[in-house]
Amino acid sequence: MIDIKKTLSKLGIKESNNGSSTGTLSYGKGEFVKSYSPVDGSLISSVTSTTSDEYETIVSAAKEAFKHWRLMPAPKRGEIVRQYGEKLRKYKQPLGELVSYEMGKSLQEGLGEVQEMIDICDFAVGLSRQLNGLTMHSERPGHRMYEQYHSLGIVGIISAFNFPVAVWNWNTALAWVCGDVCIWKPSEKTPLCGVACQNIWTEVSKENNLPEGISCVINGDFKVGEMLTSDKRVPLISATGSTRMGRTVGSVVAERFGKSLLELGGNNAIIVTPNADLKITVIGSLFGAVGTCGQRCTSTRRLIIHESVYDEVKTKLCSAYSQLKIGNPLDEDNHVGPLIDKNAVKMYLDAIEKAKKEGGNV
Repeated sequence: MIDIKKTLSKLGIKESNNGSSTGTLSYGKGEFVKSYSPVDGSLISSVTSTTSDEYETIVSAAKEAFKHWRLMPAPKRGEIVRQYGEKLRKYKQPLGELVSYEMGKSLQEGLGEVQEMIDICDFAVGLSRQLNGLTMHSERPGHRMYEQYHSLGIVGIISAFNFPVAVWNWNTALAWVCGDVCIWKPSEKTPLCGVACQNIWTEVSKENNLPEGISCVINGDFKVGEMLTSDKRVPLISATGSTRMGRTVGSVVAERFGKSLLELGGNNAIIVTPNADLKITVIGSLFGAVGTCGQRCTSTRRLIIHESVYDEVKTKLCSAYSQLKIGNPLDEDNHVGPLIDKNAVKMYLDAIEKAKKEGGNV
């Protein structure tokens, strides 16, 4: 059985942690956010919320870091990202365990999420040598025109609990090689994953004598997120979460003429035709629905089945569901872990009652 205390120790997670950081420096004057594991309900650790003063310190550091970082040649920035990817390889096992324990997804999914971080770092390293632009003839004698990429500045990242580390790194790895610096607000439901990733970055930062502010972390509830989304000094906000959240973030950022990248919830359907491979259909439908306990934007929400194969698909799917093992996600014999919190359980039960009222059979 995994010793979660050893896992936390390897990642530099303490009993209480500063929730605001510019790299090697951290700050912790705000109130504590307690992180409880959905696996067994126990308190894992605590992280301080970012105060308004700490936020200003972090933005100031990010602005100064950008002046240095944007002038570093892109392949050199790619080398820093490569080193971060190597650190992720070193810490893949404990970070995957933390993702599983703090969020509730299966250990294999937690490890897979860290592997996605590693993969995007490799991808970004390649892109650091491909920031190409066109050169064109000019109508003026002795002149040429050319395209040149310019870094945006500070990229704000707001991530959701369901992918507590990968989504952040999808953004940062690409932003970093483009010469941008990042401020990350992890979900208040998975703050320790944010602290752990920042601790790993700190090692890279120290080894390369990098300035404070290239990778920053802030923590807390939606009010902390609002400081980021409404800040005119942050030209791009990338946010992952519900459509309700997306409407709020999108409108706030648009009002100040900022840019936004929104990855929101969905109502995904699988359409099953008469000539479909039903073996693959059942496997895909099952994992698509129960992976991460259905708590992700790509989860299968609906099956639209042709009447000629409806009964067969239903029978096979019921049989497949009966073989699922639900329990501690750190136990590799289990396929499905817990929902993130009690509110998620209530939403699940309410959905079942709604289905019954609409004529559904449970």
